[in-house]
Amino acid sequence: MAEGDEEKKTSAEGKEEEARPQPAVETELSDEDRQLQDDLLMLVDRLQEPQTELHGPTLEALRNLIRTSTSSMTSVPKPLKFLRPHFEKIKDIYGSELWSDTDHQESRKRLADIISVLAMTQPDSRECLEYRILGSSDAVESWGHEYVRHISAQIGDAYVESKEEELGAMESLVDEIIPFNMKHNAEAEACDLLMELERIRWIQKYVDKNTYERVCLYLVSCIRYVPSPEDEELLDTCYNMYSQFGQHAQAMRMAMMKGSHREDTQAQQVMVQCKDLSTQKQLCFMLGRQQLYLELDEETEGLTELTEIMSNVHLNTHFLSLARELDIMEPKAPEDIYKTHLESHRPSFGTSNIDSARQNLASSFVNGFVNCAYGQDKLMTTDGSKWIYKNKDSGMLSATASLGLILLWDVDGGLSSIDKYLYSNNDHIKAGALLACGIVNSAIRNDCDPALALLSDYVSSDIPHMKIASILGLGLAYAGTNAEYVVEALYEAMSDENLEVVGTTALSLGLITVGTVSGDLTIQVLQTMMDLDPKVLVKDKNARLLGLSLALTCLGRPDFIEPSLETLKTLPDSFCAFASVLLEACAKAGTGDVLAVQSLLHICSEHAAEASSQKKDEEKSDKKDKSAPEPPTAPATGPGLAPGVEVVDGPAAGSGDKAKKDDKEKDKEEKKKTPGGAHQGAAVLGIALIAMGEEIGQEMALRAYAHLLHYGDAVVRRAVPLGLALLSVSDPKLKVLDTLSKLSHDLDQEVALSAILALGIVGAGTNNARLAAMLRQLAQYYYKDDNCLFMTRIAQGLTHLGKGTLTLSPYHSDRSILSPANLSGLFSLLVMCLDIKGVVLGNRHYFLYLLTTAIQPRMLVTLDEDLNSLPVSVRVGQAVDVVGQAGKPKTITGFQTHTTPVLLQAGERAELATDDYDTLTPILEGFVILKKAANEETDDA
Repeated sequence: MAEGDEEKKTSAEGKEEEARPQPAVETELSDEDRQLQDDLLMLVDRLQEPQTELHGPTLEALRNLIRTSTSSMTSVPKPLKFLRPHFEKIKDIYGSELWSDTDHQESRKRLADIISVLAMTQPDSRECLEYRILGSSDAVESWGHEYVRHISAQIGDAYVESKEEELGAMESLVDEIIPFNMKHNAEAEACDLLMELERIRWIQKYVDKNTYERVCLYLVSCIRYVPSPEDEELLDTCYNMYSQFGQHAQAMRMAMMKGSHREDTQAQQVMVQCKDLSTQKQLCFMLGRQQLYLELDEETEGLTELTEIMSNVHLNTHFLSLARELDIMEPKAPEDIYKTHLESHRPSFGTSNIDSARQNLASSFVNGFVNCAYGQDKLMTTDGSKWIYKNKDSGMLSATASLGLILLWDVDGGLSSIDKYLYSNNDHIKAGALLACGIVNSAIRNDCDPALALLSDYVSSDIPHMKIASILGLGLAYAGTNAEYVVEALYEAMSDENLEVVGTTALSLGLITVGTVSGDLTIQVLQTMMDLDPKVLVKDKNARLLGLSLALTCLGRPDFIEPSLETLKTLPDSFCAFASVLLEACAKAGTGDVLAVQSLLHICSEHAAEASSQKKDEEKSDKKDKSAPEPPTAPATGPGLAPGVEVVDGPAAGSGDKAKKDDKEKDKEEKKKTPGGAHQGAAVLGIALIAMGEEIGQEMALRAYAHLLHYGDAVVRRAVPLGLALLSVSDPKLKVLDTLSKLSHDLDQEVALSAILALGIVGAGTNNARLAAMLRQLAQYYYKDDNCLFMTRIAQGLTHLGKGTLTLSPYHSDRSILSPANLSGLFSLLVMCLDIKGVVLGNRHYFLYLLTTAIQPRMLVTLDEDLNSLPVSVRVGQAVDVVGQAGKPKTITGFQTHTTPVLLQAGERAELATDDYDTLTPILEGFVILKKAANEETDDA
C-alpha cells in the first residue's frame, strides 16, 4: 500500500509540474544564425569603444547586414530580430557624449538611420520617423518597401501635430516616398499619404502617362468616402490630370460629377480645350445625357450640329432605329401585358367584359408606359377620342396626357398629333393635352420653345385643372434647365388663392431650378410659407410641395441650406420638421454621408406613443402646479401693486388660468387632428436618397429598413417600400423583390399599395420575368380590391416600360454620375406617394407623369464620325471593380458578344471586341463615337 501511495504522490506532483507555466525556451539557433548574432553584438559593442575611427566601418557593416538580409513575408528579418533587445542600448549610444562630438556628426546621422530602421520593431512608436529626420540624406527607398510604408504611416499620424521646422523635413520625405510608390505600382498608397496630409494636389507632379489613369480611378472611388470639401478637391485634381493628358471625355465627367457648371466654367473649358470635332461631338452627347446645355462660341466649328446633339434633338431618331433593329416596333395593348389568359380562374368582375373607369384609367397609364417613345399604340394614336371618353373627369386628363408619353422626344410630330385635343370642348381633355405638350418636350431643348409658347397662356387660366396641367407641363418640359424666362412666367401663379395651384407651381419651379440654389425662388417659397395660415400649412398636404420645392433647389448643395433651415424654424413644428428633413436629405443626395443617415434613423426610431406619454407627463406636472391651494384673500405687495391692496379670488382673478387651460385643450385637439409623423416618412426616403450612390451604403440602408419594418410606426412602415424603390431603381435585385413581395400582402393597405408601386419602379423597363409573374399573381390575389388592382396594373406597365428598352435610373456612366434632372421627378413622386391614397388613388394620379423626367434609353449605340450608325462587335458582361489592381485586369466577367446597338442592364458594362476602332470615351454607354484605329489607317494608306 505504501509503495502504491508513493507512486500516486509522485504522479500527482508530476502533473502539477506540467500544469505550471513553463519558462519560454529559446528556439535552438543554427550555427549560421549564431554566427550572425555574435557578429551583430560585436558590432554594437564596438560602437561604444572610444576609437572613433572604428565607428565608420562598424556602421557600414551593420548597414550591409541589415540591408542584405532576406526573410519570408511573415517573419521579421534576422538582424532586426537579434538587435531588437539591444534597441535601448543603441539609443543610449546615440545620445552619449562620445557621439555628440561635432566632428562625429556624419557617423551620428548614419547611426540614426539604423535606429530608425530598428524602430520598425517597436510597437506604438514614432521613433522610426523621428530618427529618420535626424539621420543622413540617403534615399529612403534603399531600406526597402516595408520601411517606406512605416515612414508613410508615421508621417500621416504626426503631420498635423508637427512644428514648422519638422514640416520641411517631412515634406522632403514625401517627395522621396511618392515617386517610389509610383514606380512600384503602389499608387493607392501614394494617394492615401497625400490625402492624410491634405496635399492631394501634389500628386499631379508625380504622375505620367502610365500612372495617371490608375491614380484617377482610385481618387474617384474615394470621393464618396471623404467629407466636403475634400471631395471637390479630389474631383478638381482628377479634372486637372485628365486635362493635362488630353482625356477630354473623362475631364468632362469630372466636371459633371462636381456639378461645376452652376458656378464656374470647367465644362466650358473642356469644350474650349478640345480642338477635335469628333471628340467635341462625343462631349456634347455626354452633356445631352446629363441634360446640360452650354452656350458655345459662335465661331465654333460645327456649331449647329453640336448644339443639336446637346439639345437631344436626335434622341428620338436613334431610339426608333434601335427599336427597328430589335424588331419591337409593333405596338402593344394593355392586355398583352396583363396576360389574363394565363390566370387559372378569374370572376367576370374587373375583366375586359365590363368597362370601369378605374380599369380604363389603369389601361391608359399602362398603354402610355409600354409604348413610351414609340410614336404608335393601339388605343390613343389610332382613334384616341373613343378611348378618352371611356374615362371620367380627371381620368380623361391622364388618358389624354398619356399621348405625350407615347410621342415622347418627338417634338415636331408629337405636337401636331396632340394639337387637335387642344381645341376640345371638354376642359379635362384640353388640360390633358396641355400636360402632354410638356411631356413630349421633356429632356429636349428647342430654340423655338414650343412648350412655353403653348402652355404659358394657360398659366393664368380661371379653370384650376387646366392651370395645374399647364404649370406641371412646363415643369416637366424644362426640368433641370434653370430657364429664367420660364421661371418668371410661373412666379405669377405663386400668388394664387388655390393652394393646390400654388403647390404645383412650387413643384414645377423646383424641377426647373433643381440643384441651382436659386435665391429668388427660395425667398419666394419661404415667403409663401410664412404668409399661409399655420393650420392650413399643417393640415393641407398641398403645402408639402412647398417644402419639396425648397429641397429640390438645394439638391446636392449642402453648403447653402443653413439660412433656409433657420427660416423654417419660424413655422409650425410639424411642417418645419418635414421640410427640414427633406432639405437636408436632398442637399446630401448620393453622398453616402453616414452621420446624416444616422440622424435620419434617429428620427425614424421615434414612437408616437413615447412622444404622447412625454406630453402627458408634462401636462400632469402642470396640473400639479395649478392644484396648489391658494388663499381666497391675501395681501400682496410687489412690482406694480400698491401696499395694502388685496388680490380677490373671483372670476377676474381666475380668468387668465382658465383661458390658458382652454388654449391648451384646443392645442391638444388640433394636434390630434393634424397628420403627425410626416417627417418620419420623409426621413425614410432621405436615407435611401443619401445612400443610393454607393453599394456599401445601399447594403447598410437595406439592413436599417429591415429593422424599421419590425419596430417602426405605421408612418415609417408605409414609407419603407418607397425607400427600397429609390435604392434600387430599375435594378430588380432578388433581395429587394422578395421584401417588396412580402410587403405587397401586408394587412395595412397603404403599405401594400406602396410596395406594389415600388415593385414597378424597381423593375422599370427591365421586362423581368420573375417580377412579371409576381405581378400577375398579385392581380389575381387583389381581383376584388379596386385600389390594389389599379396599383398592380400601374406596376405592370412600369415593368414593361418602353417594351424593356428604357430605364428610370438617375445614374449613368457606370453609375458614377447622378443626373439632378432625372432624380428630381422620381423623388418628387415618391415624396407625394407618402400620401398614396390621396395622390395616385385620388384625383391627382396625373402626378405619375413626374417619372417622365427620369425616363432614358438604356442602350449602347455606336456611331461613326459623321454620326451614322456603325454596327461593331462588343462584349457585354457584369462590371468588375478593378480599383487598385495591378496590371490591366479584366473589367467585365461572364460576358457575351453582341453587335451594336445593344441594351445594357443595371450593373453591366460593355467593351469593344474588335481592334479595328478606337472609342472617344472609355465608358461605353448611350451614344459612342468610334474612330478607325491608327494601325488600321496606316494599313489602308
